[in-house]
Amino acid sequence: MSTYEVKRVEDKKQKRQFMDLIWRLYKGDPNWVPPLRMNQEELVGFRRHPFYENAKCRPFLVYKDGEVAGRIVGIVNHAHNQRYQEKRGFFGFFDCIDDQQAANHLFKAAALYLRGEGMTDVRGPCNPSLNYEIGTLVEGFDTPPTFMMTYNWPYYDKLITNFGFAKTQDLYAYDGHIDMLDTLDPKLKFVIEEVKRRFNVKLRPASTRNFGSEIALFLNIYNQALQSTWGFVPLSDAECKAIGFSLKFLIDPRVTSIIEVDGKPVGIGLGLPDYNPLIKKIDGRLFPFGFLTLLMGRRKLTRIRMISTNVIPEYQRWGLGLVALERMLPDCLKMGIKEAEFSWVLESNHLSRGSLERAGTRRTKTYRLYDRTLADIA
Repeated sequence: MSTYEVKRVEDKKQKRQFMDLIWRLYKGDPNWVPPLRMNQEELVGFRRHPFYENAKCRPFLVYKDGEVAGRIVGIVNHAHNQRYQEKRGFFGFFDCIDDQQAANHLFKAAALYLRGEGMTDVRGPCNPSLNYEIGTLVEGFDTPPTFMMTYNWPYYDKLITNFGFAKTQDLYAYDGHIDMLDTLDPKLKFVIEEVKRRFNVKLRPASTRNFGSEIALFLNIYNQALQSTWGFVPLSDAECKAIGFSLKFLIDPRVTSIIEVDGKPVGIGLGLPDYNPLIKKIDGRLFPFGFLTLLMGRRKLTRIRMISTNVIPEYQRWGLGLVALERMLPDCLKMGIKEAEFSWVLESNHLSRGSLERAGTRRTKTYRLYDRTLADIA
């Protein structure tokens, strides 16, 4: 009979075990893409990250017969609870062998930690919040994830729901191919032309010369545009600066749009090359030479991830996001881009889903968030 032991991650050896587990767990899976190691160390709290200026976390490992079998992080996001007047904890960075007992030990450890911090409910997986990587993949295991999207074994949904979690929201990824332009719904073209006729619209790519101010503009609009989005918590100033720094060398201005109406910035469109094939090549290590591989290799990438087309509230529902995408299109064609993934889109975001589906994109992946009460966990 197997024995299980859960330990809080505290020393260097345990941190290394926490990080190394997924390389062993996904060995041989052709669709798995390793995380950028330093970035994940920051997000799990092993290195300094501005998210934790208003949050705290505790990572755990479970051992089965003395060998690491799974990992999890319990997260208290004070900003979320202040915004929504809740006492909701979160779990993230969950990875485990296909063993329900091992998973149960992890969920219980995270749950008891969160309840000890005064939380009454738990949601996840959030790595560590909705502004970063989130969700458990439940549909679409036949292809690799795109840049900054999660991936896991199909049995994760079973491990999570068997502990008493229930779905709270799904998130979708949609795929588009360049060939779809020939069959684009004429109504979408009409919307684009009508927007241009109705508003004094000017569009431009982000400026590399003024990158710092452009990133600040992007993130400011992002925070405004998503105010009414389910579960959204605005990025702090420190998080904005950190994200801006990390994106500085990854953003290609040709896959960006800044929308101005009467000279005022009101919306943004942001895409990123799908760096995942290159990240897999460098095994998640940016240094000493991995970073150069990303920079030199991106010119050969033919797939992008459209992360967002965000418009401030007073201009939403007019179709300005479509105009942002139209601006990028000629540049994407010149870059040799053939495919784009639009992700993620909340199932409750009917406006965005409707626009993507009318454009002929195909829903290829579904990610799931789960909720559970902490009251009955002993």
